Amino acid sequence: MDSILSTEDIKKALDAFKAEDSFDYKKFFELVGLSAKSDEEVKKAFLVLDQDNSGYIEEEELKFVLKAFSPDGRDLTEKETQAFLSAADQDGDGKIGVDEFTALVKE
Repeated sequence: MDSILSTEDIKKALDAFKAEDSFDYKKFFELVGLSAKSDEEVKKAFLVLDQDNSGYIEEEELKFVLKAFSPDGRDLTEKETQAFLSAADQDGDGKIGVDEFTALVKE
């Protein structure tokens, strides 16, 4: 992620969501600066989050999304994971594709 986003912005965003059940994906994407990036850069971030290279971010990968930005990130709670998945999964297949992720980040 360091090649896409500044380390300072990542730290600031992770600090904002240290408390459990405080994660807000819209605010997070703004704080790390991802929502201001080009679609190409957002797709690069997607590839980092898609840890198994399946072409999708599945529920299990979502739980660890903050750790993909920094090893210091915490795991998302079940409630946060479900809210994130529900917001992004436009076709109802239970996973987030690159276009769904890009649309969510740019929302």
